[in-house]
Amino acid sequence: MLEEEYQPRRTLPRKLRPAPTEKPPLEVPFEFSIRDAVETDLPYVREIYNHYVANTVVTFDEDAMTLKEWRQKFTWTRKFDYPFLVAESPAGTILGFAYVSAWKQKAAYRRTVENSIYLGPAATGKGLGKALLKELIDRSKQAGIKEMLAVIADQGADASIRLHEGFGFKEVGRLGRVGFKFGHWLGTVLLQKSLK
Repeated sequence: MLEEEYQPRRTLPRKLRPAPTEKPPLEVPFEFSIRDAVETDLPYVREIYNHYVANTVVTFDEDAMTLKEWRQKFTWTRKFDYPFLVAESPAGTILGFAYVSAWKQKAAYRRTVENSIYLGPAATGKGLGKALLKELIDRSKQAGIKEMLAVIADQGADASIRLHEGFGFKEVGRLGRVGFKFGHWLGTVLLQKSLK
């Protein structure tokens, strides 16, 4: 045996020992791509949306939307060449969606739309809403849309208002006590952006 094997192991007192080097936890990047929605995405779109119906006041819907209703909405947006987008993870999971719909059904309103953006709960706060809104605005311009509106609940949707204001939407009106959900009266904030 070697001589050094017989010597007692010497250690520094605890307070003089160097701190163990801790590796920071690996941060998995939040990756996604944005593409046109297809009909097979609609069950996932419905699932994301119905989460907001059941748990929030950001939509005034009180009943979960059916797949049939989403198919009708999707067909309607396609009829007018309005953008309907989904964001998906590299694994193919739908993380969120965004689309525009006619502001009013009368023909004179055909170049004015209302936008809608919904993210899966695990995808919030990561920049996805911003990316979807940017793409939605770009695609709407390409489709010849001139005005985009956002109708946002006046409670529980501060992040959505800030998001839209960051893209140049301006508040153009408020309606008070026009919705009643979860035992509370709710109003709406109307924001508008010209896409010229």
